[in-house]
Amino acid sequence: MTSIFRTAMGPAFHRLHPALQRRFSVGLASGEACTGRGVMDRIWHGPAFVKPFLALGATRNILVPRAGRNVPFVIENVPYADSFGRETVSFVRTFHLPGRARRFDAQMVLGPRGDRVLDYLGTHQHLASDLHFHAESDGSLLIRSGAHRFREGPVDVRVPELIGATAEVRESYDEAAGRFRIRVRVVNRYVGPLFGYEGSFTASYSDVRARGVRPGLRPVREEARA
Repeated sequence: MTSIFRTAMGPAFHRLHPALQRRFSVGLASGEACTGRGVMDRIWHGPAFVKPFLALGATRNILVPRAGRNVPFVIENVPYADSFGRETVSFVRTFHLPGRARRFDAQMVLGPRGDRVLDYLGTHQHLASDLHFHAESDGSLLIRSGAHRFREGPVDVRVPELIGATAEVRESYDEAAGRFRIRVRVVNRYVGPLFGYEGSFTASYSDVRARGVRPGLRPVREEARA
């Protein structure tokens, strides 16, 4: 058994920097969880009309409704089996903004064919998209999202491009600083950049079999549809 990320990337996984290989080897097979702690140099928003949509998403821990600089940041990557028996890895990001911390939650599972990762967003997993992982020539990792799908009860629809967005994540390891560097951009095809952040963090690893999954990390509702 290997991690869901190693499986989805295949041989390309080994082109990643060794620090990234370990970080994306977290899973039930390794028994390791990863916690990143650092600072987001910048959290930014696009046009003013985007803010109400960010605020709405924030009610379900999707995106972050406030901008800021030098924001303390934690990301928790913890593997567990969800209620459908699928290996899942949490990507729970907490931004310690002045006055109130904000969370951006995602849970990732391996796609049915093993060639992609499914990204379920928020506390209720109402939004989902395919993620495509690419190893860059410098050992960094590029992640691009596909179209989003909305699921609630019998509703199962693709989010139109007019109101949807795609995400691009670049993560690398800075050997001189001993830190991971990350840059995230969420872009609408018609409006342009909507939201993003960039910064750096260090990572520590723990035995998830001994510590388990802390309360509040898993979503309130889990979605079975891929």
